Amino acid sequence: MALLTFPHFPSNFHSLSRSPNNRFSPSPRRYSTTTATSSSTAILWFKHDLRTDDHPGLLAASEFRSLVPIYIFDHRILSRFSDEMLELVLSALKDLRKSLQERGSDLMIRFGNAENVIQQLAIEVKATCVFAEQEVEHELLFVMDVVNKHLKSMKVPQDIPRIELWKTPFYDVKVQTLASSYDDFEKLRLQVTTPLQLSTLPGAEMELDWGNLPGYDDIKGFMANNRRKSQDDWNMIKETSAETLLGREMLKSRESGERSYGFRQIKSEESNKSVFVTQKGNVVGGGTYSVLNALSAYLRYLEGTARDDWQEVHDKLRASENRNGASFNALFGSALSLGIISRRRVHYEAIKYEKERKAGFLSPFGYSAATIAAAVEAVCSKEWYWILALRNQINNDGKQSTRIWRWNGFLIQYTVAGEDGPAVLLVHGFGAFGEHYRDNIYGLSSTGHRVWAITLLGFGKSEKPNIVYTELLWADLLRDFIVDVVGEPVHLVGNSIGGYIVAIVARVWNVLIKSIVLINSAGNVIPRNTSMSLSRQSDRKTSVATWLGSRIILFYLRLRIQELVKQCYPTKIERADDWLINEMLRASYDPGVPVVLESIFSFNLSIPLNYLLEDVKENVIIIQGMKDPISDSNATVAMLKEHCDGVIIKKIDAGHCPHDEVPELVNSIICDWIHRVESNILAGFSE
Repeated sequence: MALLTFPHFPSNFHSLSRSPNNRFSPSPRRYSTTTATSSSTAILWFKHDLRTDDHPGLLAASEFRSLVPIYIFDHRILSRFSDEMLELVLSALKDLRKSLQERGSDLMIRFGNAENVIQQLAIEVKATCVFAEQEVEHELLFVMDVVNKHLKSMKVPQDIPRIELWKTPFYDVKVQTLASSYDDFEKLRLQVTTPLQLSTLPGAEMELDWGNLPGYDDIKGFMANNRRKSQDDWNMIKETSAETLLGREMLKSRESGERSYGFRQIKSEESNKSVFVTQKGNVVGGGTYSVLNALSAYLRYLEGTARDDWQEVHDKLRASENRNGASFNALFGSALSLGIISRRRVHYEAIKYEKERKAGFLSPFGYSAATIAAAVEAVCSKEWYWILALRNQINNDGKQSTRIWRWNGFLIQYTVAGEDGPAVLLVHGFGAFGEHYRDNIYGLSSTGHRVWAITLLGFGKSEKPNIVYTELLWADLLRDFIVDVVGEPVHLVGNSIGGYIVAIVARVWNVLIKSIVLINSAGNVIPRNTSMSLSRQSDRKTSVATWLGSRIILFYLRLRIQELVKQCYPTKIERADDWLINEMLRASYDPGVPVVLESIFSFNLSIPLNYLLEDVKENVIIIQGMKDPISDSNATVAMLKEHCDGVIIKKIDAGHCPHDEVPELVNSIICDWIHRVESNILAGFSE
């Protein structure tokens, strides 16, 4: 069958083909233009592209004689959204339908599994093509794979509909050919492409039931009917942050006198009312026009304004600027995630305004306003991490697979291996990444475990947005990953700062864990009569000193990274090999790295490990490399024995990263430990 490509978009469209990992991915082939679109019907499936502006898929679909745009309320897709995001979706859909109607089309609304809805619609309208935006998230790739299989199974007189993947090309270049190092990528000096304009659209050739836009309560009811009660219980866990729960626990402990820990509580600020579209009023929403209007206000912050709507954006900007430029992601990140506005449009509007300010001149030394710089840097950074995510949708020799999960609008990379057995989640240390557990992932999965290794936000090939990074933020991320991705209680393993984060999760959400394994964990062990404090994440703002300090540290780390890493492997220096050094060095050039390093100056590890482990200590094993160059292992073990009774400690001949230095030994300890815990759980059930 001849397949269609569109000459105006030579690098934007792909048909789905089977990839080595048995998922569908863009094929590198190009197709002829022999298919007569003037006599065909196309379906355009909206997912995270809720706009008509700068929409290559819509423009390509407009070449067909008949077009049916559709949005499907699929519980598998909606379950990834917070309540606020659901509000934004409904607001955006209202504007999207209006915009499509103004162009001669409409927006069909349906509920159900996407594969069933699209298959039935394709039969009804005799569609020959289904347009869908290219995705990188694992869950969406799975849904699209199922949709494709359903379309291929159709028995219809017309040709079986094919799926055409499209994307908004930020750069006019093949993603697969780009370097994986941002340093090398910048040297290409690629120009950002221009947004597309859309005028009229073809309508549908037959009478159709377009469906009504639902209300918020309708969506919540639909979601409730499509999940088990246990899922409801777990989703409630996500509603309260680690910061809030720790604060409550520590305050309660002080008032009851059960423990002698001191606690400094900081009163939270009262939230101000906002004219933004959601109940919380934290983010810009509505339709594309509303977001573009807010973007204009944001970019022109220095000019001031007499307009009430722009003043509202300026007020929110100041409130969310907890570090330079962070307000852009805070205000516009959700709209970008839902595709209400494209990254390319944001870049275009920001550069256009910069040229207005500079009489058409773009300086090589930076932008003339902090808001312009924030917008440009944010969308360019997002595009880079999307490129990395697309490049890494592959399997590693069929043993483990690299996947993408979206958390709070940011792309998180993780690896999965194993099909049976207890769930194990591996958490790396500062400056590392999920594949630092390279020999543990397969080593554990091959012995009857299902293993997840996450790369935390800010590290490896996960996104590094302009936010304030804290140990509490990463704890919230782990909580959501366990709930949304793993879906069951886990054996949680953490190295270095990863161990401390794991301990926080164990303290505040112990229902999510079966046991924890701490490998040379960060954090102190202190006597019970020592006071401590918990500062809010919003209070950890950066300064000129932290800005400068992070960049000095980054320069130093790049200069001496091989030497520093080898010091952490005192018994097997050869394990600090070129692959590990190169991966760390590659990540150090990613956009946003200096911001992540600023967190070194704002970490609050004052909550001691013995407090965090107090309620779960019977389910804790500590693996301590006794030649750790970063901390005094002998003193650490002594304090753990004195103040963490019930915790098992395994001392081994290794440095700061025993899991990678002596993986076989660590795997053996972890396997024996998990077997013991699982046996105790089974024994408890049988009593």
